[in-house]
Amino acid sequence: MFATIKNSFKVKEIRGKILFTLFVLIVYRLGSFITVPGVNAAALQEISSTGLASILNTFSGGGLQNYSLFAMGVSPYITAQIVVQLLQMDIVPKFVEWSKQGEVGRRKLNQATRWLTIVLGFVQSIGITAGFNSLSTLKLVENPSTQTYLTIGLILTAGTMLATWMGDMITERGLGNGVSMLIFAGIIAQMPTAIKQLWDDQIAGASGTDLWIGIGFVVLVAVAILIVVTFVTWVQQAERRLPIQYTRRTTVAPESSYLPLKINVAGVIPVIFAGSFISTPQTILMAFQQNHSGDGWYQVMTNIFSMQTTAGSSLYILLIVVFTFFYAFVQVNPEKLSESLQKQGSYIPGVWPGKGTQDYISSLLMRLSTMGALFLGFVSLIPLVASNVWNLSQSIGLGGTSLLIVVQIALDVIKQLNGLMMKREYIGFIHD
Repeated sequence: MFATIKNSFKVKEIRGKILFTLFVLIVYRLGSFITVPGVNAAALQEISSTGLASILNTFSGGGLQNYSLFAMGVSPYITAQIVVQLLQMDIVPKFVEWSKQGEVGRRKLNQATRWLTIVLGFVQSIGITAGFNSLSTLKLVENPSTQTYLTIGLILTAGTMLATWMGDMITERGLGNGVSMLIFAGIIAQMPTAIKQLWDDQIAGASGTDLWIGIGFVVLVAVAILIVVTFVTWVQQAERRLPIQYTRRTTVAPESSYLPLKINVAGVIPVIFAGSFISTPQTILMAFQQNHSGDGWYQVMTNIFSMQTTAGSSLYILLIVVFTFFYAFVQVNPEKLSESLQKQGSYIPGVWPGKGTQDYISSLLMRLSTMGALFLGFVSLIPLVASNVWNLSQSIGLGGTSLLIVVQIALDVIKQLNGLMMKREYIGFIHD
């Protein structure tokens, strides 16, 4: 990996992509320190124990910590993407039609995603601001009024759209998927703070036996992280090679090949979406805390949607499992793949073309998604269980989710770099 990065800097074109990506990420990180006007960001320190602030901070790339311009991050955009993709599955006929129109259809769907992002970002930003403001004695909003909330909502929505545009610029002119890179940069930037927090909780101020227990616990956490990173890397690289054969009618294709399908087809999108999904009810419940905190229904709902409880953790894992199956079929549409194979004059040995191929790929995706769901659920659940058992910080409990995102995005970037280097070698060979 380090050799790939080192060699990439020797190529002007690739070096330009790397530097452009770093420039955009630095601008994004600087923006995460610009607090929204009329907001007292210190109030977030008081309510961080709820766990919701840690969840939102993780998926906003660290922007929520200072209630900055990028406090919402790209979460509304990710949610809008999932909703639009869901609507393409024979739910909204117009979206289904656009999905079959190639590049023109993709532009229309992207436009619909942008409009939905604006709506979701505006509603979510006002809800989170009002919810956090009702939680703490130090008010988040200094002068709460309808106009103030609308202004904050517009600023945060504009920040989300700016972050989305920056992500698009990275995708077009830089390295990796831009939206994922923004989340990646935010998680990396929070790691020193998480390490310091672990040190303060376990070692700082301790002496004698407690000191050695603390040191042993920190070493155990470090070893566990190395094991998880190795395991995640191994699973994310694993793939099922589906054999493909071509008929004699094709003159440019080889006689046989294979179609690689990853064991975890859905990647880390189910984890990101599950985190965003479970945080929405918590945001709504915060608005009722002041007047209904003692009511039975409020306590039940809080217990269900809190990731610090058994019920909440179970719901989080269930959402990851459900979204894993859903997104796998979004990423690899069996019907479209079957049609594509037929148009190319290719087939899967031992499988009838058309409906038979579609059913076979659907069955294969179900089996692969089962393994992927178990993998994502396991890696996300273990840190949460450890956090609840040893009463650790919620940000540490989300460590499994963060590691999944970081490892997956790092692997994607390295794969892209390898592809660019290989392309350059082919071009140089042809010119020679």
